[in-house]
Amino acid sequence: MKKVLLVLITAVLFNGCLLFQKVSYEITLTGKTKGHAEITFHDIKSDAIGNREFEEDKTALFDYMLKSDDFVLSQADEGKEITARNLFIEDDKLTGKVTYNFTDISTVEGIQYQDGFYFLTLSPKDSIISTNGQIVTSKEYKRILWDNTFKTLKFEMLPDVTSSDVRDLKPFLKDN
Repeated sequence: MKKVLLVLITAVLFNGCLLFQKVSYEITLTGKTKGHAEITFHDIKSDAIGNREFEEDKTALFDYMLKSDDFVLSQADEGKEITARNLFIEDDKLTGKVTYNFTDISTVEGIQYQDGFYFLTLSPKDSIISTNGQIVTSKEYKRILWDNTFKTLKFEMLPDVTSSDVRDLKPFLKDN
């Protein structure tokens, strides 16, 4: 992904160990460049090897991202007004959802609005699973395009980081 995500990626950058199977975006536009975003992280796990790193991942996910006012403030600094954040079990996997309002669509993964089109520019290596937009590829980039008749922009992607050695975080949800 062009800039590895919004909310959960904060944790990846924070500890470098939280991973997810896929990420889904649903952006509802309430104006040309403002609206509401809902991002869902599917099958959240940790790739921490040691117990100390695993505890740091649990703290980052359950205490910082899920409960902390500091997280909400850090996202506000990026132009994202958090309206909800939630962790839950779906299809027997730990799933996270964050919703936020924005006044500048570029705060949502760098999506741009220009000449009547919304577009997200990605690396050619990025994996787009699905979208309600049109995918255009070239040697230099991959781009999702939506014209300005769309009021909801949707896309799902695979992360650009994967690991085969992961630890399940699902059992710790009930403790939080």
